[in-house]
Amino acid sequence: MEKNNPKVLNGWCMYDWANSVFSLTITTAVFPEYFLAVTTSGTDTTVNFWGFEVVNSVLYSYAVSFSFLIAALLSPLSTAIADVTGRKKFFMTIFAYFGSLACALLYFFKIPEGADVAGADWAILLFICASVGYSGSIVYYNSFLPDIATEDKFDSLSAKGFSLGYIGSVLLLLVNIGMIQGADWLGITWREAARISFLTVGIWWAVFATYSFSQLPSDHPFKISGWSWLGKGFRELKAINDKINTRKLLKRFLISFFFYNMGVQTVMYLAPLFAKEVIHIESTELIATILIIQLVAILGAYCFNKLSARYGNTKALAYGIVIWLLICVAGYFVQAGFSFFMLAGAIGFVMGGIQSLSRATYSKLLPEGVENTASYFSFYDVTEKISIVLGTFLFGLIRHITGDMRNTLLMLGVLFIVGLVIILTIPSKKVYVDSQ
Repeated sequence: MEKNNPKVLNGWCMYDWANSVFSLTITTAVFPEYFLAVTTSGTDTTVNFWGFEVVNSVLYSYAVSFSFLIAALLSPLSTAIADVTGRKKFFMTIFAYFGSLACALLYFFKIPEGADVAGADWAILLFICASVGYSGSIVYYNSFLPDIATEDKFDSLSAKGFSLGYIGSVLLLLVNIGMIQGADWLGITWREAARISFLTVGIWWAVFATYSFSQLPSDHPFKISGWSWLGKGFRELKAINDKINTRKLLKRFLISFFFYNMGVQTVMYLAPLFAKEVIHIESTELIATILIIQLVAILGAYCFNKLSARYGNTKALAYGIVIWLLICVAGYFVQAGFSFFMLAGAIGFVMGGIQSLSRATYSKLLPEGVENTASYFSFYDVTEKISIVLGTFLFGLIRHITGDMRNTLLMLGVLFIVGLVIILTIPSKKVYVDSQ
């Protein structure tokens, strides 16, 4: 396969542009706000979810956890099957379109003010399906990086992909926020405008994903008789697991990534709930904060790319983890106003850098000339998803037990410390030794 083809590289980056709108509009900005609004009656925030009484913010955090748990369970075997059957792009396509369809169907999540909120049951299920589609497609998307580019381009290409994702998601969010804010002028309610925004996310995701699929390398399916592909998938998974266990640096990185990513992703997914419940920030200020985070993240991805070029990937990651640790400390004492917006800017800066650099670092630690990249990236993906599951679950649990969401920051701080200690044991320049 020819590497560093500009059309292929740009097509790969555009998938970040396509799917990041889900991460911003659905999981961060509009859907959480809409869900909390339609499931709150006066001062009552409890939701009857399939017979269980749950606080709506806790239910949302549990839904995030459960969706990524499903993705983590599906990822290893599906990627192994994709590798042994030569259908990596096919699997990526299925997950992407499944997720975008579930997103679009959220348009029908309609609960008039003062009405029964039983519809929240199905909305949460659709949200979980969309999240599974998003998460499931990402592992295949990431695995294309070492297939289409040489190692010297991993850092910059990963940063470019994340940057395009931030830009695209901000553009669509601005359109959707404009529609919500101008709902009266459009002759609709803000709730109707919010539901339309869910539809636009599904369409945006599907349309631009189609462009990416047209540019990425085509599948070359292998002829496999009967159900033998299933057995081959399991054997492939075991073989990759054995290889990872022999590569000390790769294994150590995954352990470090598990801990610090648990903190990063928990902040990213549940920060809006923290801002609403603890800081009591207004909706307009929350949207402004989210936009600040996304725009500063572009600068962060670029700066950390330069930092890694000078000091090496793991040192740059260590600097990022230290900043996250300081953010946890500051977050415990932050109040509404200027200090909150400064903290949001810091989150955006380090968020963009650490996400793009983590993906590139893992790609560099893979064995030279490896072909079954989807299977290798399934371990990265599972590590990421399980960390999200545990992080968001612990967030909801600590909030539920202590009654104070600020206490969750203590847990996050511990996670960053553990990740930092482990990442400091990994040489900052790649060591080309098979046993490593």
